[in-house]
Amino acid sequence: MKKYSAFTLIEILMVVALIAILASITFIAVSPAKNFRDTRNTQRSTDTTQILNAMSQYVSEPGRSTSTLETLVGVTLPPCQDDFVTTPTPLEIGTAAGLFDLNVLVDEYIVGIPVDPLTGSSQYSGYSVCKTVGSRLRVSAVMEGGGHVVVSR
Repeated sequence: MKKYSAFTLIEILMVVALIAILASITFIAVSPAKNFRDTRNTQRSTDTTQILNAMSQYVSEPGRSTSTLETLVGVTLPPCQDDFVTTPTPLEIGTAAGLFDLNVLVDEYIVGIPVDPLTGSSQYSGYSVCKTVGSRLRVSAVMEGGGHVVVSR
């Protein structure tokens, strides 16, 4: 009698089932959707700071103010609200008509106007700007999962 050494069907199925269980546990533990959301929120935070830095650099030069920036862009900034719900809401940054077009600052103060990593475009960046009572600039973005990132200077 010859004796064959091989894996049985049950052994192979057990190994496949074990690999499937381990893969699903790893997938749940890593949670790529949450990691991607956190990455996009971090990008929004960085972008709002970049936009504010560009506007602040322009405004900080001699003879310039928030009013001269508004005149350059051709749009008056609305006053800021602390709760982001009541009107007037911050004015969105973008190239579409009636929005705050910051392309006048490109090359000299910023490389390019950032856009929201999920929903932004050149026409509607996904970022908003308003002016506080003391004529300080405030840039904000809506975070995934709720809340806002807000920077002001």
